[in-house]
Amino acid sequence: MNSRVKRLALPLGGALVATSMIGASLSTAAQAAPKPDIESAPLTPSGNAKAIAGYWTASKLRSAKSFVADSTVSAKLSKAGATKAAADGKPNSVAPIGEEGKSAGRSKNLNLPITVGKVFFVDDKGQERWCSGTSVQSKYRNLVATAGHCVYDTDTNKPYDNFVFIPGYYQGKAPWGIYVGAKVNSHDDFTVFEDYDYDYAFVNVYNGIKQQPEREVDYKTYKAHVDKGGVGREDAKPVDFETYDRWTQKGGLGKVENVSSEDEVGPQYKGAVAVATEADKWTWEKVDGDVYGLKDDKVTRDGKPLAQDDWPKSGSKLESRVENVTKSEYDDYKGPGYRKLDSKGNYTITHYYVVKYIKKTASVKYVIFRYYITTVADAGRLGDNVGGQGFAWNQTLGKKVFTFGYPTLPHLDGDKPYSGHTMKWCYGKTGAAPVVSAYKAEEQQAIKCAFTPGASGGPFLLQYKNSRRTGYLNGVVSLTVDSDKNGRYDRVTTPYFNGETYGIYKFAANLWTGKLPS
Repeated sequence: MNSRVKRLALPLGGALVATSMIGASLSTAAQAAPKPDIESAPLTPSGNAKAIAGYWTASKLRSAKSFVADSTVSAKLSKAGATKAAADGKPNSVAPIGEEGKSAGRSKNLNLPITVGKVFFVDDKGQERWCSGTSVQSKYRNLVATAGHCVYDTDTNKPYDNFVFIPGYYQGKAPWGIYVGAKVNSHDDFTVFEDYDYDYAFVNVYNGIKQQPEREVDYKTYKAHVDKGGVGREDAKPVDFETYDRWTQKGGLGKVENVSSEDEVGPQYKGAVAVATEADKWTWEKVDGDVYGLKDDKVTRDGKPLAQDDWPKSGSKLESRVENVTKSEYDDYKGPGYRKLDSKGNYTITHYYVVKYIKKTASVKYVIFRYYITTVADAGRLGDNVGGQGFAWNQTLGKKVFTFGYPTLPHLDGDKPYSGHTMKWCYGKTGAAPVVSAYKAEEQQAIKCAFTPGASGGPFLLQYKNSRRTGYLNGVVSLTVDSDKNGRYDRVTTPYFNGETYGIYKFAANLWTGKLPS
C-alpha cells in the first residue's frame, strides 16, 4: 500500500449545527465546502456501451462472484479503538427524486427501493464480480453511488473493466435495464493512498439498455452484428458425421478435427469429403492462390460449388472466421487462431482454415458451429426509470439509518444465511467504527448489522420513507466487521460523508454522459 500522513478535517465556520437542513439545491451548497481532490477517470466509451451491456448475459450475472477483497475485517471495538468521524461544516442535504409508484418487492414488511441494485465488473484476472450500489439524485439523472473498492483497482491503479449497474436486480434479472458506467469520480486519497476513509465512488452512467432475447442467426448475420459492436456468441458442438453432413448441407459452418495421414485422400478421390482444418495465421498467409469456401462437404468459389475435377489441391486456403470472446477466454487461448483487440475494444480470435480431403468413413471428430446474437434497446435515463436517493453530509452520529445490499458469503464460522440473489436490509443507529489500521480506516462510522460480504457499496439511507422508498444517502458499505471476534459479522462500516464527499458528489452530479449512438 502507499502511505501518507492522515490529513486533519478542520471544522469550517465555527460550531456544528445539530439539525439537518433538508432540500438544498444541487447546484449550490448552503455553506462553502472544502475543495476535494477529485479523481475522475473514464470507464467505457459511448460506442462500446451496448457491447458491454450485452456482455452481461443472464448466465454471467448469476455466475459472477461477490467481490470481497479489502472488505472484511475482524477488529475489536473499544472506546480506545473507535474512530472519530468529524464534520467539516454544517449538516446539509439534497432532496431525492421521488418514485413512489414502483417497487423492488418487500422484505419483512419493508418496501425495498428499486434505486438499489448490483454493480458488476470484471477484475484484473478476468473474473466477473459484483458489489451493491444505488441510484442517487443528479442533474442528468445518471449517477450511481457505491464503494470505491468496487470500481477502482488499487493494485493496477485503474478502474475495473465492463462496469455496469443493475437497479432492482433480482435473481439474474434486470427489470429496469442495464446501465453502463461512463466515468468514475472518487477521492484521490483512496485511489492513490488506498485510504478507506474515502472508500466511496460516484459513477456516471449512460442511458439504460434492455437486452432482447438471444436468437440464433447464420454466420454472416452474426459477423455483421459483432463488427458493429453488437454482442454475439459462438457455440461449437461435436457431432456425428450424419449431423455434420445435414448441418453443412444447410449452409452451416463446421470443421473436422483429428485428421490422420491414413484418412487423407486427393481431391479427385471418388467419394472424397472436403473438410476444413485449422491452421495458424502465418501458415495460412503463405499459401498461394485463391480463397475458397465449403458447402455440403464440397469446395466453393465466390459462393458457387465447384465440380470435383476443379477442386484445388489439399492445403489450399479457406475463408477465415472471426470469433468474439471474453477477456478471460482471450487471455487463456493458446492458438492456433490469431488473437486481436479490434478498433472497438472487443477481444477477438481469428481462425484460419485450409482444405483437406478425407474418406467418408474416416475416424475423425466432426464439429458444427451455431451463432447467436443479442440485440438491445435504449431504456432511458436511470433517474427517470427508478428515481434517485437524496444526499446528506456532515450529519451527527447517533442517527438511525437503513442500509441495503446483497450479502452472500458465509460468516467466519461457516454459517451461510444469504444467497446474494435477493436484496436484504439492516436498520440501526450510526456510531463509531473500529479503527482498522490495515486500511487506514480511522474516521468511519458503523451500524450493528449481520450482513456478510457482498453488501459492499450498498447505501446507508437517512430518513427512509417506506411509502416513497426514498431517503438520503449518508454512506456506502465499506468494511464488513466481526467486532467481537466470535466468527460472526456484526457491523458494517461507511466512510463519513463530509464536505469533501459532497464536493465530489456535486461534481459528479453535474456531469452529462451524452446519448448512446444508435
